[in-house]
Amino acid sequence: MQINNIRIFAGKNIYSFKPVIRMEVDLGDLCEKPTCDMPGFNEYIVELFPGLKKHCCSLGYEGGFMDRLKEGTYIGHVIEHSIIDLQNSLGYDVAYGKTRVYKEPSVYHIIYQYIDEKCGIECGKTVIEIVSAFFENKNIDKNQFSRTYDNLKRLKVEGELGPSTKAIYDEAVRRGIPVKRFGNESILQLGFGKNIKLVEASLTSLSGCVAVDIVSDKHLTKKILTDYKIPVPYGEIVYSEEEAVKAAGSIGYPVVVKPYDGSQGRGVSTNLLCDKDVKLAYNEAIKHSKAVMVESYVEGKDYRILVVGDKVSAVSERKPPSVEGDGIHTISELVELKNQDPLRGNHHEKPLTRIRLDNVAMDLLRRNGYTTGYIPKKDEIIYLRSNTNLSTGGTAKDCTDEIHPENKKAAIKAAKVLEIDVAGIDMKIQDISMPISESNGAIIEVNAAPGLRMHLYPSEGKPRNVAADILDMLYPNGSQYSIPVVAITGTNGKTTTTRLLRHTLALKGSKVGMTTTSGIFIGDECIMEGDNTGPVSAQIVLSNKETEIAVLETARGGIVRGGLGYDLADVAVITNISDDHIGLDGIKDIEDLAYIKSLVIEAVKPEGSSVLNADDPMIEYFLGRARGNIILFSTDFNNEYIVRHINNGGTAAYMNEDYIHIYDKKDIRVMEVAKIPITFNGCVKCNIENSLAAASALYALGIPAELIEMGLKTFMPDEKLNPGRFNLFDMGDFKVLLDYGHNPAGFKCVSDFVLSQRANRYVGVIGVPGDRPDSSIRHAGMLCGKMFTDIYIKEDDDLRGREPGEVAELLYNTIIDYGFKKENMKIILPEGEALETAIKNAMPGDLIVMFYQNFSKSLNIIKSYIKDREKEESLV
Repeated sequence: MQINNIRIFAGKNIYSFKPVIRMEVDLGDLCEKPTCDMPGFNEYIVELFPGLKKHCCSLGYEGGFMDRLKEGTYIGHVIEHSIIDLQNSLGYDVAYGKTRVYKEPSVYHIIYQYIDEKCGIECGKTVIEIVSAFFENKNIDKNQFSRTYDNLKRLKVEGELGPSTKAIYDEAVRRGIPVKRFGNESILQLGFGKNIKLVEASLTSLSGCVAVDIVSDKHLTKKILTDYKIPVPYGEIVYSEEEAVKAAGSIGYPVVVKPYDGSQGRGVSTNLLCDKDVKLAYNEAIKHSKAVMVESYVEGKDYRILVVGDKVSAVSERKPPSVEGDGIHTISELVELKNQDPLRGNHHEKPLTRIRLDNVAMDLLRRNGYTTGYIPKKDEIIYLRSNTNLSTGGTAKDCTDEIHPENKKAAIKAAKVLEIDVAGIDMKIQDISMPISESNGAIIEVNAAPGLRMHLYPSEGKPRNVAADILDMLYPNGSQYSIPVVAITGTNGKTTTTRLLRHTLALKGSKVGMTTTSGIFIGDECIMEGDNTGPVSAQIVLSNKETEIAVLETARGGIVRGGLGYDLADVAVITNISDDHIGLDGIKDIEDLAYIKSLVIEAVKPEGSSVLNADDPMIEYFLGRARGNIILFSTDFNNEYIVRHINNGGTAAYMNEDYIHIYDKKDIRVMEVAKIPITFNGCVKCNIENSLAAASALYALGIPAELIEMGLKTFMPDEKLNPGRFNLFDMGDFKVLLDYGHNPAGFKCVSDFVLSQRANRYVGVIGVPGDRPDSSIRHAGMLCGKMFTDIYIKEDDDLRGREPGEVAELLYNTIIDYGFKKENMKIILPEGEALETAIKNAMPGDLIVMFYQNFSKSLNIIKSYIKDREKEESLV
């Protein structure tokens, strides 16, 4: 048994709308052996994964999977359930799984839901190892499994978001705001395109780096606050023990010693009363900073005031870590007992952090005359830290409803003058309900990335949804967090439709982010060349802050290999479905292809639109899967689906009396088909369909008919606006057409156009991608035999698994079988050489059609010929 590959589907995909991992596993001889014929296996697997006892499986009741095990199920199915159970035991709420044969007889796809990618992958690998061990007579016992499980738990903790980031993430999901995490970091991208905001823990992209740097400088922060008459404790910067002692004497005991630019209370010592303690505190503080602050100690309770924008979002009284005596246990035993609280964990994994008896705690105990072996009297409180940070084991009590208005104003003013949008204001004061001006209180620190944990999970008092306040600030009521997203798929026409949409939206003044087979474009700039029609390309467009509207060509390959690169679209378009890519990626027939393509119309917002081709044979299937408002298009006004849809109050686009119309409660005549350049006076039927698809999508976006007409009228079939799609070049006394026809449907579309043109000879430079089945290649050959009077057969540079000359020979024999004259056909395998030969042998009045693989190379050959001809003419 071995894992061949592992693929991640982070977004909506052909298996599930949830993120899934797909493991391709070769089960070898085990593929046909049921569990009932594997002595000891059921007991082995259930002992390690006891949660399997509760799995329902397809039987629909708890324990159903156990019944399947006893009756006999297959090993891939067991692996799937075991991976899900292992993730459940780690605390992940996952349930979806599926196991399917990929390649007969033994290669399976095991698909399962995940939450954390790294941990999900390791859970899959772990189960494979455990199952493999049984059949290799190397059973993994509970002790071995326990060690593996501990490693998985560590991996889980490492991959989890901190409480502050997670709160913002969860709140964004609840509101439907697109949210993406960058790797394993606590950095989130909220929104799409021009409405993107970035968040790192509670630090947002609204706070400038200069402001954050200022707040990191505690001395400069205090100086600025002092200038604005905000009370702060007096302090000095020191660089040695001697300077620290001198500063403490000057300031007057008690004092506080802390790192100049530290965080989370690390290296902070408070209420120091003598030179010796100052020296010890200095040596601890300097470990965490380049310099040390010595400042006056402010009597009072320690409060954290969270300021979000121009409001106080929450207030907590922070208390240092401590233990309460019972007259029985020592200090170290009391700490151990307190750390057993399930709410306490390492670092930020739980609402509270475990208390540590480190050097700082030991020093505080020593200063107070204790050792860890001391047994405190009943109810005696022993403090283990002088600072109150939760990260060192402290606790928090919510006081949001108690803060005095004057203290609110002081905290908000401090955040404003320092230009921090989310600020943690640390205030020392006897009572937060009393005004700071009357209580000798002070703001002792300002934090630019304050932890939210104390407000989300206070030890006492009411939890506060501070993440909601942060998102309200980032996206005030009525503001946009997303951008319009249009997804276009289909067998043919999707590139032209995508470009036509982008062209028209640009006329409106929008900066369009577009993915196509020719590259990724932001506005007029191509930021990445090549075929970019998958989920990664979509994410690049949506993550670009210049993008105002996203128009995404979404190809089959990208959907199969990675799912969708977005969550929900405003408009989804399926241009058509035809017999192409059959036999690839497990696609057995056109129904499989339709199932894959239909993902785009399933992933549509409730208020969005699905645009469907009413002339397509799969229309009934798509109607059953489409979401949102359905818009149908057809080249025939009398199409039965169009008629029924309109009668039922639906919206439709259609051709009637050589005009494009849109019907939405009333008839809107858009423009004459013959005046749409890409239709070549109405001769290119496929581009009429593409124009209807684009018009429908534009109308769904709220674009008025006048602008739709302008877009259709000004979109030219040239190498600038629609490169490689029906590009017709005047070569003087003959013409050359470049097109990306690569399947029978594409060839048929070109055939209709070619046969409508007057030419002395119709010359084809033809080829078909090697990954197409023989039947498709023969079908294409038959169409070319009928279309052309002369043919040059070439092959793509990428043979896609074929032998050199194999596709060319198949085309040649097919065309000959249909009665084509041998003397009118020639095989020239290199694509460029075939085109050059056709041009060199061209006769006046010829129409040469080139089905290219490399557009730029073919275009350069044509342009070079035109340039040479113009040069010759200028010399005459």
